[in-house]
Order: sequence, then structure tokens, then C-alpha cells
Amino acid sequence: MKISTGLYFDRATTQLGNVQGELSKTQEQLSLGKQIVKPSDAPDKAALVTRLESELSRQTGYQDTLKAVNVRLTAEETALKNTSDVMFRIKELAVQAANDTLSPQDRQSVALELSNLKDQVLSLANSQDSNGNYLFSGSRTGVPAFSKDANGHVQYQGDQARMKVNVGDSRRMNLNMPGSDVYTRVVRDDGKGGKVGVDFFQSLDDLVTAVKAGDHPNMQRGIAEIDTLQNGISEGLGQVGSDLTVVDMQNTVLDQVVLQLKTTRSDVEDLDYTTAITKMNKDQLALEAAQSSFAKISQLSLFKFLN
Repeated sequence: MKISTGLYFDRATTQLGNVQGELSKTQEQLSLGKQIVKPSDAPDKAALVTRLESELSRQTGYQDTLKAVNVRLTAEETALKNTSDVMFRIKELAVQAANDTLSPQDRQSVALELSNLKDQVLSLANSQDSNGNYLFSGSRTGVPAFSKDANGHVQYQGDQARMKVNVGDSRRMNLNMPGSDVYTRVVRDDGKGGKVGVDFFQSLDDLVTAVKAGDHPNMQRGIAEIDTLQNGISEGLGQVGSDLTVVDMQNTVLDQVVLQLKTTRSDVEDLDYTTAITKMNKDQLALEAAQSSFAKISQLSLFKFLN
């Protein structure tokens, strides 16, 4: 009889502990809003959540990279648009200077403004991003794209590297545009039956010199060369615009991928509150019943004897 009552008590104790454990687990789930409180609750689901979170981290990393690319390309676009505006003004002044009715004094004023505008273009060519990196220096982002030598001639200091970054599992994008590809050279006759390349800023310097001297043939040459220089800027703008379109498209793709991953993770780990609250109420009733049963067992005279 002692053994039978002892077993009865042990079973009641175990039942009470189990019910208390289930209630505590449900309460913790409700507190966290998660089905899986610890991996042992559902090993397969926990492993799936881990894989989903790893993939989410990778895809959001692509999003962060894409944001940086967008900032960089937008800065390049702004610099090139401003350069294009200045070049239009340079051509306007060059045409004005080539007019025979312009007085020598007025022509000198035009030459001074042209020189200032050339310096403005140089400043734009040496634009930097928010981190201080030069936009048009290729991979040499720590040095200005263009600088003046001891003779005042502007030289390209960057390289021709086009840096690329991963913005998706199978998508790479240009991060930069070398200045030598944008601020292009012009080709002139060398006077010996051949051709010679002249740098972007040298062409502008020669135009200023021609305006100062009233050299009409070289002013006309300079006006023609401005169109060539402007074409390089326009092509650069076109490339940046195309890259920004790709950024928008890839952003849309990544947003969809991230949303799907988050939805799947939510389906796996997020708690159904209605179901959980219903279960908690049932667990509460079961606990009360178990406590009542345990109390009755504790009052048995034989149980008291055993204690």
C-alpha cells in the first residue's frame, strides 16, 4: 500500500512539474513573440532560422553596398552636370571673343572669365565624396585626379582602373569612372602631316591664350575643341545615368529578396498569438487541476504517514 501511494504521489508531482513547464514555456513564447525560445525546442526549425538569418545578412550587405554605390554615382553625376554647365558657358564666351566687333579690353575680360571657368572645371574634376575620396582618380582615390605641375600645366594623377563591387549574387557594378575617360583629349594636326593628342585642360589653356592674343584661327580651333571636350563629359553623364538606373533596378530586386526571406523567417519562428494565448489558458486550467489533485493527495492519511 505504501508503494502504491508513493507512486501515485510521484506521478502527481511529475504531472504538476510538466504542466508548470508547459505554462512557463508558453508565457516565455508570448513574452518574446517567438515559437522557438531555444534551439532544443525545435532543432529543425532553429537550423532553418539560422540559415535564413545568414542569407538575410548577406542580402542586406548587398543593399548597404548598393547604397554606397548610389551615393558615389550621384556625386559623380552632380560633378559632371556642373562641369557640362560650365563648358556651355566657356563655349558661349569663346564664340563671343571670336567676334571681330569685340574690343581688346573686352576680350581681356573674357579671357579672365575663361581662365576662372577653367579653374572651376578643374575643381569639379577633383570632386570628392563624403569620405574624402576623389571621384575621378580611378583606384588612386587618395590623390586629386588632376594637379598642376611646376609649369602650371594640369596633369592627370589617377589611373585607368575601374573598380567594381558585388551588389548581388551574380551582379557586379562599376563604382567609379577614371578622369581620363571623362576629361578626354583632343586630336590636332602637328603641323608635320601627323596628329598629336592634347590634354583636356591644355586645350582650355590654349583657348585662353588665343583669346588674350586675339588669335582668331586658334580661337576657332578652341571653339571646335570645346565640342569634343563636351562630348566626353556627356558620355560620362550617360554612363553614370545608366549605372544609376541599374542601381534602382537592383534595389528593387534586393528589396523583394529581403522581403521574401523575412516573410519565410517570420512564418518559421514568429508566434501565433491567438493560438498561444488559447494554449496558455488551457495550461493554466491544467495547472490548477494538477495543483488541486496534488493537494488532495497530500491530505491522504497514508501519505501523511509516509512523511
